[in-house]
Amino acid sequence: MHTHYLQHVPFEGLGSIATWLETAGHRLSHTRFYETAALPDPASIDLLVVMGGPMSINDEAEFPWLAAEKRFIRAVIEAGKPVLGICLGAQLIAGAMGAAVYRNPLKEIGWWAVQAENTSGDVFPFPPTATVFHWHGETFDLPPGAVRLARSEACANQAFQLGERVIGLQFHLETTPASAQAIVSHCGDELVPATWIQSETDILAADAAQFSTINGLMGAILAYLLRPATT
Repeated sequence: MHTHYLQHVPFEGLGSIATWLETAGHRLSHTRFYETAALPDPASIDLLVVMGGPMSINDEAEFPWLAAEKRFIRAVIEAGKPVLGICLGAQLIAGAMGAAVYRNPLKEIGWWAVQAENTSGDVFPFPPTATVFHWHGETFDLPPGAVRLARSEACANQAFQLGERVIGLQFHLETTPASAQAIVSHCGDELVPATWIQSETDILAADAAQFSTINGLMGAILAYLLRPATT
């Protein structure tokens, strides 16, 4: 199996996703847009993972590769390949599939709960509630045909599924202690006291059990996206 991932800044990498995929025997390749904008043939990959980043998907004037990235994501989805988007990655999926992405009324940074929606059919079964790691100031409308999987008090569209094998997460289930420290170090200027913004101390006080829980949920989503076809 071949997983390709799209990375936008050096400090937002795969985190626990890398360990899960390597354990499952995947070959990993990447496009790191801060180094090169070269993209593979969609037919050559089995899973696409789109990571986060501090830019907006609407910043094409500053980051011209965003336009090509959105076209690539749409091509992979239309080819029927599994796609996972995280934070900016979820916004890119939404934008690539025709939905608007815009500033959320409130920034949401730190460890906050999301609640599962009542869903039916073949969609990923989120736990009723989960405390997960957030770092976002924008949100998105659901792309046509998508099912909302989770919401929070601060942001309605926290997770969605499009078709059978595309999932977008506004939050970060891949976070490890090292990646939490990295994003705090690079984006700490955003930690301005507000209703849904935790302090650096509170963010980094998360214990091993919190990371284990979210990383386990990340693994369950990956297993769901890569499940054998039923037809």
